[in-house]
Amino acid sequence: MLEEGKRQGRPTVAITNDRSSPLAAAADHVIELHAGVERSVAATKTYTAQLAVMALLAATWSGQTQRLTELQQLPRAMETTLAAAGDVARRAERYRYMDQCVVISRGYNYATALELALKLKELTYVQAVAYSSADFRHGPIATIYAGLPVILIMPSGAALDDMLDLAQDLQSRGAELLIISDDAHAQALATTLLPMTGSLPEWLSPLAAIMPGQLLALHVTQAKGFDTDQPRGLHKVTRTL
Repeated sequence: MLEEGKRQGRPTVAITNDRSSPLAAAADHVIELHAGVERSVAATKTYTAQLAVMALLAATWSGQTQRLTELQQLPRAMETTLAAAGDVARRAERYRYMDQCVVISRGYNYATALELALKLKELTYVQAVAYSSADFRHGPIATIYAGLPVILIMPSGAALDDMLDLAQDLQSRGAELLIISDDAHAQALATTLLPMTGSLPEWLSPLAAIMPGQLLALHVTQAKGFDTDQPRGLHKVTRTL
C-alpha cells in the first residue's frame, strides 16, 4: 500500500518501532516509536505508542496550544491507571473459564473496543466480539443472556450518557458487566470494575482506556495457563498478498 502511494506521487510516512524495517526503508519519512523491543506477538506497548504519535500529530496540526498542553497529562494519567494493576490481576481470576464475551464502546473508544476484543482473541482464545453501542442495539443485543460477560469502555465524555443507558439495559437482562471507566455512575453498575484515570480529556482517553483491558487480557491468559508472549498459531511477522 505504501509503495502504491509513492507510485501515485504521494508523500509517505512510516510510524514504526523499527527504523531498519522494510516499511521504514520504503517510506519518505519515518516516525520512530522508541518503545523498546516488542517481544510479545500480541503487541501492546507499540499499540499505545502509535496512539500517542497520532495524538501528537493531531495536536500539532490543529495549531491549538491547548491540545499540546493536554498531552502533557498523559504520563501521569497512564501511571495512575497502571497503579490499579494488582486489582485487575485479582479480578481476572473470575473469568478463567470465560469462552465468549462482548466488548462495547462508542466514539473515540470504539477503536479501543476493537483492539481489546482482538487482544482477548489472540491471547485468551475467547470469542470476543466488538461493537459500537449504536450498532449493538440494532440486532446483536438479542444475543445477551444472563451471566454473559460484557466489557463496556465508557470514560467521561460525549458518549457516556448513551453508554450508561446501554449498561442499565444490559444489567436488566442479566449480563455481567466489566466496566472500564472513571465515572462514578458507570462504576456503580459494574460487576467487575476496571478503573481508569479521570484526568484526561475525551480525545486522549483511548490511551488510558486500553490499559485496563490489556491488563485484563494478560491476567486472564495467565489464569488460563496460556503463553502470554507466544499465542498458538500466531507469528510475529504475518505476510499478506
